[in-house]
Amino acid sequence: QEPLVESGGGLVQAGGSLRVSCAASGSTFGRDVIAWYRQVPGKQRELVAQFTIGGNTVYTDSVKGRFTISRDNTKNTVYLQMNSLKPEDTAVYYCNYVLRPRSWGQGTQVTVSS
Repeated sequence: QEPLVESGGGLVQAGGSLRVSCAASGSTFGRDVIAWYRQVPGKQRELVAQFTIGGNTVYTDSVKGRFTISRDNTKNTVYLQMNSLKPEDTAVYYCNYVLRPRSWGQGTQVTVSS
């Protein structure tokens, strides 16, 4: 099964906003939940935000109130809207299914300058 495809990263100044996208193919989209992760060199990949089985959303503490995960079922796409960005948000952002993860995609680089 093909990995999900992330896009939309870029360079933004601290305090700015960015929206990254996660495109999924196939029929799994409606039967599993998707999460956003991020990774910086030398550190483990961390969970940033996800949908739960019940349709709720969960965020890591450091992004609560700033990031919003959403989905467009007509496009098989999940988004991560990132506001009030901080330099410590700089990372490669990945998405993946939670219950049946696929191989990791290339991710999308988000760089926040101070």
